[in-house]
Amino acid sequence: MTSTPTLDSWLEEERMVRKRLDAGAGPGVASALQIQGKTGLEIMQGLLSGELPYASIAKTLDFLLVEVGPGTAVFQGSPGPSHLNPLGTVHGGWFATLLDPALGCAVHTMMPPGRGYTTADLSVKLVKALTPKVQRVRAIGTVVHCGRQLATAEARLVGPDGTLYAHASTACLVFAMPSPST
Repeated sequence: MTSTPTLDSWLEEERMVRKRLDAGAGPGVASALQIQGKTGLEIMQGLLSGELPYASIAKTLDFLLVEVGPGTAVFQGSPGPSHLNPLGTVHGGWFATLLDPALGCAVHTMMPPGRGYTTADLSVKLVKALTPKVQRVRAIGTVVHCGRQLATAEARLVGPDGTLYAHASTACLVFAMPSPST
């Protein structure tokens, strides 16, 4: 496995994020009171800082949030032996599981306080096989449209050399979140 300046940068960023997450809330589910009054971007920034718990599946499948901004979310994953299909390449479900949060969290960054979303449609196109020889990949999600009732986003799964492994799109239903119980 060879290292490149981009891979080195990704690994350093991952190390810093993991350090924050390990010192923070850990995996779990944020309470309604923890997110009350926050925008989606503030919530996503809270996840990235370790202030709010991150999704347990990220630990299980070895990926993590590394960047958020208005209308964008970037997740980084480590394709490993436990992600392989019987033919020796990374299972398509792992691709989808990494792309889905990049799409959804990009949409989440656009939510005002009191608004939420749920995935209504997820379409994934695998364009190149992936093996653990590729040390890291990034799922880069970007919002295409965010309206009052519907949001759409696109994402690309790329390696540190720029190789495209998959791309995806989503449509999300946007709705008012229920008020937390007091």
